[in-house]
Order: sequence, then C-alpha cells, then structure tokens
Amino acid sequence: MANLSSAIDSVFWDHNLSSPQTLEGTARSVPGEPFPVDGARASRSHRIQQLSLLREGFPLGVIPAFAPSSDKRLGSFSLNSLLLSPSSSNWWAGLVGQFKPKKLFADIKTSISKAEEWDLQLFKDTTKHIVDKSLYSVGLWTQIALGSSSSLLLSAERLGDKEGIRKKLMFVHPLEKHDLTVEAAWPDLFLDHKGRFWDVPESLNFDISSLAPETTGLHYRFAVHKSKGHPQQVNAAETSGDAPPASFTLAAWITGRDTKRRSPISADAFGSACCTFQKGRFSKLYGDLTRVDARVDVSSASALAKRIFHAIKRSSGSNKTDDDASGSPRLSLIFQQQVAGPIVFKVDSQFEVGAGKYGAQMEDLIYSLNYSLRLLESGKVVAWYSPKRKEGMVELRVFEF
Repeated sequence: MANLSSAIDSVFWDHNLSSPQTLEGTARSVPGEPFPVDGARASRSHRIQQLSLLREGFPLGVIPAFAPSSDKRLGSFSLNSLLLSPSSSNWWAGLVGQFKPKKLFADIKTSISKAEEWDLQLFKDTTKHIVDKSLYSVGLWTQIALGSSSSLLLSAERLGDKEGIRKKLMFVHPLEKHDLTVEAAWPDLFLDHKGRFWDVPESLNFDISSLAPETTGLHYRFAVHKSKGHPQQVNAAETSGDAPPASFTLAAWITGRDTKRRSPISADAFGSACCTFQKGRFSKLYGDLTRVDARVDVSSASALAKRIFHAIKRSSGSNKTDDDASGSPRLSLIFQQQVAGPIVFKVDSQFEVGAGKYGAQMEDLIYSLNYSLRLLESGKVVAWYSPKRKEGMVELRVFEF
C-alpha cells in the first residue's frame, strides 16, 4: 500500500491521476503537494487502449463517464466510444468520440413544448440542436514505432465546451539500464489537493530513470520540468480569484520576482507508516475478503516542523499562521469488501490531520467497484466516483489485482 516511488513522485514531481476531464482520462498531480489518495492513481495503460478492451463489455461499445462542464447546461454525464482503430505492424491510430446528451434532450423538449404543431420548422430546430458542436468532443491518437524499442505517441483532442485543441507528444526510448521519456503538452492539465483543475499553457517534461535492480542496488531518477504561461483554473467561475499552486511559479523563484523568496534547490525528508487488517483470502465466492488499510504520510518534515513551531508561537500570543499544505500529516484509510466473486467494493479516503473542528478534515473520498481479471492475474476493471470532484469513470488498470 505505501509505495516509495509514489511518495517520491508526490514530493518531487508530478504523476498521473485518473480524471475524465479530458478524453485522455488523466491529469497530473501538483509537485510538492500531499500524496494523492491511492484510488486516484491513473492506469498504466493509455485511455485509448482501455476503450479498445472495455467496449467489448458494454452495449454498442459505449462507456459512460461523469465530469463537470464549463457550460452547466451540458451536464456531467457523457458517453464515450472508440470510433476507429486502424493499425499495422509498426503503427496504430485511434479516434475517440464523446457525446453529452443532457443539453440536447432539454433543447428538443423546449422546442416541442413551444411548437403549435409538428411542422417543418420544428424539424429544422431539432436538427439544429443535434448538430450543436458543444455536445461533441473528439480525440485522435497515433503511436509510431521508431526502431525496435523506441516509440512516439501523438494526440490531439477538441472538447465541445472548450476553445482550442489540446495537443500532446510523448517520446519513449529504453536504454541499456535506463528509461528515457520526453513529454510535451499544450496545455497540460493539473489537479491540486483541493480538487481544483488547472490548465498550464505549455509544459515540457524530461525524465530518465534507472531500471529496478534485480536484487539490491541503487535505483534513481532524474527529471526536469518546464512550464510556460499563466495557469488557468478549469470550470471555475470568473470571479473565483483562486491563486494557482506555488509550484507553478518555479521560474519566479529562480529570478526572485516572487514575494515569497524560495531557493530552487532544497533538501527535505518524508516518510510513511502503515498497518493492515485482512480477513479472508479472496478465494471463495462470497464474503472471503474484508480488508482495512491505514497509513500516515508526512510529505515534508521541514514543513511539519515549521507548522509545529508556528502552533507553539500562536499559543503564546502570535497571530502568524502557516498555509503550507505539506506541513500537515495525512491519514489515508482504505476499506475493501468482497461483494460476490471477483467484485470488490472499495472506499479510499484521506484526511488532513490537525485541521477542521475535530482535529482532522476529509480531503478526498473515492468510491469504487473493482472487477478483478483473475485470468490475467494482473489487472482489473474499476468503476469509481469522487463526490468531491463530482466526477467518475470506468477504466482498465493493468498490473493491479
């Protein structure tokens, strides 16, 4: 449960989280913020690959999802499908379509209620509603093999309720003892620990990591992240006035233009402690798995010490507060219960310790149903919903059980 690589990802750089805000189905965590809840981690397979397999188990190959829209009339419910997927020995492409029906049904209902009779004008109005481009989103993916092991993934998507086209590039090149990955996005979507989404106009990531040693030895990772442009909050009211997370202003730290002067180079310590209770082995048809995991994460020892110091000063009359989110420990609780056969109900929750009226405040909560693919022994289909973000989706997660 407590994964060291995930802890390092959260503290020092971003990693992918599941979200249906885009057709790609992922958003990046914000570097330096608290560890995200376990159930939010994205699948290791691309969304288009998931849709290719998931459509076999859904009527007409249509997979539902929920995600708030910038236009409230569109609603949150959407239908997603893989429309085309041509491929060859060293190349494949895929076209994904999305349809949000709420606004269409509401507009047609309004037109019918206002019409005095069923005539040609009513047919024209209905046709006009059907071709409303805000109802539809489309995305195109293509991956090209470059030699025997390298690959280049290109994607572009247009969301019906958004302006412009989202573009992304990923180059993967395995070396003898390392993996090299280069990613660029225009824009790149980030999700902070408060459940807010941010679009960064330009983002570039260069990542090189050593392969895991077969027995013991040093495992390391080097990454450089560069972003450009002012982050914009997604689906937020124009008057919200929320400031973007501080880790989006790295250039300002280096040049010293930020009012909160920070060094671009720093060292810190982090840690986790966890315990698990499990009853059953998940081998029988009913009630053979009940599991509870509890974990306490400290994502920044220096921020925690600073928070404690300020708390002591406040007790002696000082009004100074510390708003660094990484200064509070996080308590993660995971409950799993077998429903029937390979189906497991799961609740992922996370609390900020030391906040709120009762000494802990819930930060995230995700409900999910998990269907374990026992034949593969390394994957499951997950249908999840987040009340805080008001979004949910169905996805295929590989190398999980």
